[in-house]
Amino acid sequence: MAANIEDMRSTPPGYFTTRWGLPEYTDWLDESMSWKESCYIGDWSFLWDRTFSGPDALRLLSDCSVNSFAKFDIDQSKHVIHCNRNGKVIHEGIVTRLSEDSFRMFGRGTFWVDYLLRQGGYDARSSARDSFNFQVAGPNAIAVIEKASGQRLRDIGFMRNGQIEIAGVPVTALRQGMSGEPGFELQGAADHAATVYQAILDAGREYDLRRLGGRAVFINHLEACFPTIITDYMPAIFDEDMVEYLAEFRGNMPPSSATFNIAGSFQADDISAWYRSPVELGWGKNVKFDHDFLGREALEEEVANPRRLIRTLVWNADDVVDVYASLFRAGKPYHFMEMPRDQRGFMYADKVLAGDKEVGVATSRGYSYFYREMLSLCVIDVAHSEPGTEVVVVWGEPGEPQREIRARVAPAPYKPDNRRVDLTTLA
Repeated sequence: MAANIEDMRSTPPGYFTTRWGLPEYTDWLDESMSWKESCYIGDWSFLWDRTFSGPDALRLLSDCSVNSFAKFDIDQSKHVIHCNRNGKVIHEGIVTRLSEDSFRMFGRGTFWVDYLLRQGGYDARSSARDSFNFQVAGPNAIAVIEKASGQRLRDIGFMRNGQIEIAGVPVTALRQGMSGEPGFELQGAADHAATVYQAILDAGREYDLRRLGGRAVFINHLEACFPTIITDYMPAIFDEDMVEYLAEFRGNMPPSSATFNIAGSFQADDISAWYRSPVELGWGKNVKFDHDFLGREALEEEVANPRRLIRTLVWNADDVVDVYASLFRAGKPYHFMEMPRDQRGFMYADKVLAGDKEVGVATSRGYSYFYREMLSLCVIDVAHSEPGTEVVVVWGEPGEPQREIRARVAPAPYKPDNRRVDLTTLA
């Protein structure tokens, strides 16, 4: 085993990150309503931005991704997933085709693809870019961006890109929607970030735009079921055959991104128990067997016969309230449930029981002010995945006071998926 489990259960000294800006701008309750009622702007400029180009750039991406690239248009984007030989997710990210042989990639996957490129065998090159990446999402997002740019964007299809200008700055507008609502990622050169950001704020005043702070940022991932690295799965980079890559990855990352920590009631002897496959994370539709890729054999079997699926769990309100009530009783209280969710960058993984049998692992525990419910994602055995099934989540660290919390299996995503709404129907 290439990682010490107990070392990953401790908090690094001084570890805290507000990479999304301030923890709150109005307050997290107000901000968490923005993508349902109006819209928000969030800053994802910390994502790594790298361009891969050359005659073999497409083959490089195909060899290391579960996705098919048989059809990939210029100005189209794909959510690409990279797996190890056992079909467990290493990284994932967004790739956009810029031209016939040029591709831009955002996310940690840039490091893995660049690493494989440098192993040789590809007539391709890569280069990093210092960029901004602002996410504007919610029912009013299209109106805000059209006002800021003075251009019409309603004919841009989902996961397609348009080229616009905001305050005289060239901007790529990727229609996406990580909130589960219609939205765009606005991308451009970092030198112009402040100008574009201010123009969006100015345009958004009449549309009730909110700035999205760090406390509320992951609640949309929870409601809309977007599993996130270190929050819902550990990257499959701790095995013996990944030692060289892990060292390089950690050496090139800032401390806040190179730290991997686990918490919660789930226990295992090997870090691979915290790995997840694309099927388990709800990305099975992305896996295509029209090409060879790392992990194909393992995924062929799993796609045909899934063992676990991702669902939402709705936690029993009375049981949750008792966790907070324990703070006002004598004795050691239950582990505190941060509101709306933990901010320390841990993967909180809690075991899920059906009777005495362990049937799943709950992650992303968070409070949805919109639904007035405590929710989590859960990778759960197929036999217990039917919505309405009653299960129990064990809350609390091993060796500490633990509380069994009743929960109900629900669909994932929990909130209706409105990303592909016809933009011409919006005001």
